[in-house]
Amino acid sequence: MPESGASDRAPTAEGVRVTPLIVTEDAELLDDLLRLCAAVGCRPVVRHAPPDRKAEWDAAPLVIVGDDAAARCRGVSRRPGVLLVGRDQDDADVWRRAVEIGADCVLRLPDAESWLIDRIADIVEGVGRPALTVGVLGGRGGAGASTLACALAVSAARGGHRTMLVDGDPLGGGLDVLLGAERESGLRWPDLAASKGRVAGAALEESLPELRGLRVLSWDRGDMAVVPPEAMRSVLAAARRRGGVVVVDLPRRIDDATVEALAQVDMGLLVVPGELRAVAAAKRVASLAGMVLEDLRVVVRGPCASGMDATWTARALGLPLAGELPEEPGLLASLDDGAPPGGNGSGPLGRFCSAFWERVLAPEAVS
Repeated sequence: MPESGASDRAPTAEGVRVTPLIVTEDAELLDDLLRLCAAVGCRPVVRHAPPDRKAEWDAAPLVIVGDDAAARCRGVSRRPGVLLVGRDQDDADVWRRAVEIGADCVLRLPDAESWLIDRIADIVEGVGRPALTVGVLGGRGGAGASTLACALAVSAARGGHRTMLVDGDPLGGGLDVLLGAERESGLRWPDLAASKGRVAGAALEESLPELRGLRVLSWDRGDMAVVPPEAMRSVLAAARRRGGVVVVDLPRRIDDATVEALAQVDMGLLVVPGELRAVAAAKRVASLAGMVLEDLRVVVRGPCASGMDATWTARALGLPLAGELPEEPGLLASLDDGAPPGGNGSGPLGRFCSAFWERVLAPEAVS
C-alpha cells in the first residue's frame, strides 16, 4: 500500500496545509477514512507509522490513528487533536492504547461516522464567526419581502461582506430572476434537494451562481415546489459556516422547511405595508414565526395610511421597529430594466439597507 504525500489543497495564510494526518496500515479502515474525508472535500496525508519528521506530526490540525497503528505511535510527542479509530466494538483494551498515545477520544466506525465527518469538516473549513443570518418575511402577499431580501444582499456585498442570498420561497418566482441572474450557471435548489448531514461550505459557495459579488441559491424553472427540511437544515448550516452575511427570503406559510430555516436565523424582518389590513395579516405571520424565531422585527413599508405611522404599526404588532422603508418612485421600472433591488445605493432602498447593516454588523464581522 503506497503512502500518500501531502494534500494538494492550497495552504492557509500561515503556510500550513489544512488537512488531517491519517496513520494506519489497515486497508479497509483507510478506505472508510478516505471516504469520510472526501465527503467534505478533503484529501488527507496518509502514513503507515508516525512521520519521521516530528514537525509533521505536531503541525497536522488533526491526527487520526488507526487501531492497528497504536503500538507504532507509542512515544510520539503529546499533542491535542489525536483520535484513535477502529471497528472492534468489544475491545476492552482500547482505552489503554488511547492513553499510551495521548488520544483525545476513541471512535468506533460506523457508529461515529457523522461525528468524525463534522470534526474533519471543522478542521478543513476552519471554525470562525458564523454568518449573521437575516430572514425576511412578508406580512401579507406582495409586501415586498423578496425585493428587500435582494436589496439587503446586494448592499452587504457592496459593503465588502461575504454574502449569500438564499431563496426559501419556492412560489416566489425565483430570486435569480429578480437579480437578473437566471441565465448564470450554477446549482439551484433541485440540485441540492437530496442534501443531508454535513454539506461542505466552500463547495456550496463555489457551486452557486455569482452576481454583483454575492452568491445566490434560488430555484430553476421546473416544477419542484418544496425544499426537504433536511436539505434546508444542511444547506443553511453550510452557508453560515462560511461567515459574513446570509440573507434568506422566507415564505409566509410556515412549513417544516421554513421552521428549519427560522431555527438558524439570527434576526427576522417582517415587511408590513402601512395599511390596516396588512397589519391584521402580519399578526398571524408574526405569531407563527415567533414560535421559532426569538428576534423578529418589523420593517414598515411606506407610504402609511392616514392615522398610521411606523411606530404605531410596530406597537400594534408588538414587535421592535427595524425601520421605515420609504416609497421609491421608479423602482418597478428599474427592475424591469434589469437593475437589481438596492443596486442604486443612493436610492431610498439602498440607503435603508446600508443603514441597517451599519447598525447590526460590528466592524470586526467583515469577511
